[in-house]
Order: sequence, then C-alpha cells, then structure tokens
Amino acid sequence: MGVVVHHRYATVGGRRLFYREAGSAGMPTVVFLHGFPTSSFMFRNLIPQLEGYRVIAPDHLGFGLSDAPSVDEFDYSFDALADLTAGLLEQLGVTRYAIGVQDYGAPIGWRLAVRDPEAVVAVISQNGNGYDEGFVASGWQGIWDYQREQTPENEAALRGVFTLRAIRDQYVTGVEDESILSPDTWHLDHAFLSRPGNAEVQLKLFLNYATNPPLYPALHEWLRTKQVPVLATWGKYDPFFGPDGARAFARDTENAEVHLMEGGHFLLESAGDEVAALIREFLAKHLPTA
Repeated sequence: MGVVVHHRYATVGGRRLFYREAGSAGMPTVVFLHGFPTSSFMFRNLIPQLEGYRVIAPDHLGFGLSDAPSVDEFDYSFDALADLTAGLLEQLGVTRYAIGVQDYGAPIGWRLAVRDPEAVVAVISQNGNGYDEGFVASGWQGIWDYQREQTPENEAALRGVFTLRAIRDQYVTGVEDESILSPDTWHLDHAFLSRPGNAEVQLKLFLNYATNPPLYPALHEWLRTKQVPVLATWGKYDPFFGPDGARAFARDTENAEVHLMEGGHFLLESAGDEVAALIREFLAKHLPTA
C-alpha cells in the first residue's frame, strides 16, 4: 500500500493549522517546515518516500491552508510561528524528532532546537540558512532596505515580490530545464499570497526576519555542544541562500554532510528523488526505524 499521507487540521492557541501527516505514533518522527511563499505542499512528493517514519509538515499561520488572520488580529513574528509549531507538536505528542527546514522553516526550526535542545536530534536543511555568510546580498537587499527604513518606496519594491512573475522566478532560477517544474507550485503560492491582507502579513515577516541572524550564535553553540547530525542538501544556484551557508554547518558539527546540487531555491521541485534518497540514507544512520 505504501505511505498514506493524511491531511488534517488542529487548533493551536485558538488558530486553525493545517498539516500533512504520514506514519503513526511510535515511529521515529521527522518534522518538515516550509519556506516563503509556499506551504507544506512543497513536501507533497517527499513525504511518500519516507516509509517507516512519522512525518509531520504544517502550514505556518498565514500560509497555505492554515488560518491567515490579518496583522491587526495577530502579531506575526518568527517567535510566534515557532510557538504555534511547538504547540502543534505538543498536541500531537511529539517530543523527540528530526527537523527538515527550508527558507523560513529554518529560523522557526532553530528556535525549536534552541528552546528544547534535547528534542531535536538531527537537522535536514534544504537551503535553510543558519549563517551570515549564507545570505546572497543581491537577493536580500530589498528586505534589508525595508528593515532599515519602512518608506513607501521600499515597501513598493518589496510588494513586487508578490507578483506571479516574481514567485515563478523563485522556482525557475538555477534550474537548467524549466519544463520539469510544475507551474502549479507558483500559481498556488500566488493565489494564497493574493488573499486580502496577506501582503501585509508577509511584509510584517520581512521586517521581523531581522530577529533571525542574532539567533545564529545560539544555533551554532547547540550544534557544537550536541554535535548534531546535519544533512545540507543545497540548490547551489539559489538567489537568496548561497553554498557558503551549507558549507558552514561543517564548522560547528563533525556530523555534517553537505551536498551542493544542481538547482535553485526549491530543490525538491527539480531534484526531489535525489534529495529523498539522501534523506533516507541520513535518517537510517541518525534516526533509524528499528
């Protein structure tokens, strides 16, 4: 029968969160945390390839099929998104797990790890940054400008990121054969981003992203102290997070395995089977099923 993926909702802190789940309690658990501007949809093809594991992949608040309250109703921050994720895992009885992080999923995952150092036993990072040298300045300049000064000009420049063309660019940049990519991905992301009030949610998180680099030293200390196993599968042409961000993990843990791969920001869309094989091999070593 293979892996059956369930699509479920849970209410955490009064907010309805959507999540995908495979496997069952008692199995070793992997939690996948998605990035901007997507949702757990990005893991739709990966989850069925991880037989023998309980896999949980939520949509962050404001993304995908989870609730998306306005910025007047909810104070969006990476701390708040981490709180909701922790609440979901507590509700599901998950106390020990590996994390798989991409883009925004990384700062959420790092918060979970630093808050509860014994809970997270391994890290899978697919272009999930944790080092200053991982930032590609040309991809971040608009956000940095907005963080420094929230002028109408800086805001207008960032709102351009929410267009269908800009979202598509996130998927196709660095992929040699664009025809292997499913356009459903960027059309779905654009539809969610286009909901009334969602642009303001994303602008709030762009602003709050400034709180993430100051957490990196605590992440590095956790990696060094625990010698946490890390698998970095990195699309090396990512316009936002460069290969130096992947290589840097090896500085803090001797259990780092770094793969710089042909592809871009959303590597699972162009090299999903190859990444899944690396993840299975990594988990077999560090989170065995038997």
